[in-house]
Amino acid sequence: MLSIEHLSIEFASRPILDDISLLINRRDRIALVGKNGVGKTTLLRLIAGEYQPTSGRIAKENGMTIGYLPQVMLHQDGLTLREDVMTVYHEQPEGAIDEARFIAEMDRTIIGLGFERRDFDRPVSEFSGGWRMRIELAKILLRHPDLLMLDEPTNHLDIESIQWLEEFLKNSPSAVLLVSHDRAFLDHVTTRTIEITLGRIYDYNVPYSQFVTLRQERHEQQVRAYLNQQKMIEDTEAFIERFRYKATKAVQVQSRIKQLNKLERLEVDIEDTSRLHLRFPPAPRSGDYPLIVEDLRKDFGEHNVFHDVTFTIKRGEKVAFVGKNGEGKTTLVKCIMGQLDYLGTLKIGHNVKIGYFAQNQAALLDENLTVFDTIDYVAVGDIRTKIRDILGAFMFGGEASEKKVKVLSGGERSRLAMIRLLLEPCNLLILDEPTNHLDMPSKDVLKAALQDFNGTVICVSHDRDFLDGLVSKVYEFGGGKVKEHLGGIYDFLRAKKMSTLQELEKKSNSPNNGPTAKRSCSDSGPIGKADQNGAISYAAQKAAAAEKRKKEKQIAKTEEEIAALEAQQADIEQLLSSPENQTQEMFQKYESVKHQIEQKLYEWEILNEE
Repeated sequence: MLSIEHLSIEFASRPILDDISLLINRRDRIALVGKNGVGKTTLLRLIAGEYQPTSGRIAKENGMTIGYLPQVMLHQDGLTLREDVMTVYHEQPEGAIDEARFIAEMDRTIIGLGFERRDFDRPVSEFSGGWRMRIELAKILLRHPDLLMLDEPTNHLDIESIQWLEEFLKNSPSAVLLVSHDRAFLDHVTTRTIEITLGRIYDYNVPYSQFVTLRQERHEQQVRAYLNQQKMIEDTEAFIERFRYKATKAVQVQSRIKQLNKLERLEVDIEDTSRLHLRFPPAPRSGDYPLIVEDLRKDFGEHNVFHDVTFTIKRGEKVAFVGKNGEGKTTLVKCIMGQLDYLGTLKIGHNVKIGYFAQNQAALLDENLTVFDTIDYVAVGDIRTKIRDILGAFMFGGEASEKKVKVLSGGERSRLAMIRLLLEPCNLLILDEPTNHLDMPSKDVLKAALQDFNGTVICVSHDRDFLDGLVSKVYEFGGGKVKEHLGGIYDFLRAKKMSTLQELEKKSNSPNNGPTAKRSCSDSGPIGKADQNGAISYAAQKAAAAEKRKKEKQIAKTEEEIAALEAQQADIEQLLSSPENQTQEMFQKYESVKHQIEQKLYEWEILNEE
């Protein structure tokens, strides 16, 4: 459908992508990953036609359409939400779309992305940037392009909207190319992972979590090859320097010099700060109950945000605030921080010292300090020796640490504010969407630090993977109420799905619903879930059997690919048996095929285990 052939691009003589080739097929579900700044967004903009490559080409099928959601976009004011989205219908050739069908699909899409019907006639100008992003996403989805390219689409979505988007993308006939730092989202949607590193791409035909394991193996192999080559270069240069002026060694010296000049130097991203282990300072001991809320109510004029909210958070608990945007999560946090008034009782416990991270926290940074100095001023003790490592883990490595705060982007300032919070002693951490501007390695560093933290944590987040294994209690905001759920984030999500199933069962047994009433596919329980009598339902058995057949087909396909690669390997070995074919290029080709076989064998093992 779309092919990229030997493409390179550079900015200000700095290469970003170097001689990359890539094929995107119909119905591909691709995660585009890599550290911030390696060229992910650049590649999307090249495909969208916003940038032109320095060399190489992008070939598209005739008539192919692309829908691109960038991180930053311009919005059209002067229209209502409904009018703005209806522009998609008016773009179509006359008679191409049935208007009633389009309106029905439009309504489903807008509501799926978190809007309510009362929002349809509100001016677009009234919505915040995050909600405007959802409007643009709705318009792109309704165009049904052949290729959907989404750059960080989950940053401004709540958990329910993310789940809706997952289902939409999984069932969409479009090919999908995603840039996201939401690991769970990538795992649920994508089946192929393309990594950009050091200007090159590495293509893995597996979801993100499997890619992480395969990438680690490849990285270790690259590091070994790089270190071996560096040792060889060092030994060769030492030989040249030692015998440079010795006449009897002149021929050998010249040979070694030519050897070095012809050598293709290996590059490897040796820095691996994702494993950095960072700890919060020990939390000063607080009272047994850092936060007690009783009959809390908050109104803005005639609009009630929440009412009758009662809960207690114990010392050492880590809890999540979740729910749709606009249901009061941040409002309650601001009440806790004393930034808003309220009705009811809200008690902060004895000796509680709050550490607070919010999006506007970045505005409190001193703009005239450098990144390094901002952290150096708050770091104490042994942690000061690790400042540069910490900055590197949060994408401020090298020269970036000497930037002035005033030249940083909003996302960079948020990351810097997060680092500063990590180093200040407190015993109640309140984090409002802490992961929006962090890449996956940085999120891993933060999550590990929070897991080790011996204080209390309240985390407002839509990032399920970040919350998984971190929180042991979930507070759900919705309909003006706050409901407590014991267990982790996936326990909460499973409970919500089972609750929906029970409601459907009640409806199907009511007089208005006959025995042929259909269950919604999106409300199906986990595969193999037993009913009240302990039997596995027919639908669950059917789904499990279908999943098994799918894996068996993937195994058969992988075995065919392994057989083809092994035949290719045998052919190269035959060629290498002749001295005239023993070139560096041929040896590299042999190593490449050998690595592909190892990767496919690993995929085969994973599929068999599944």
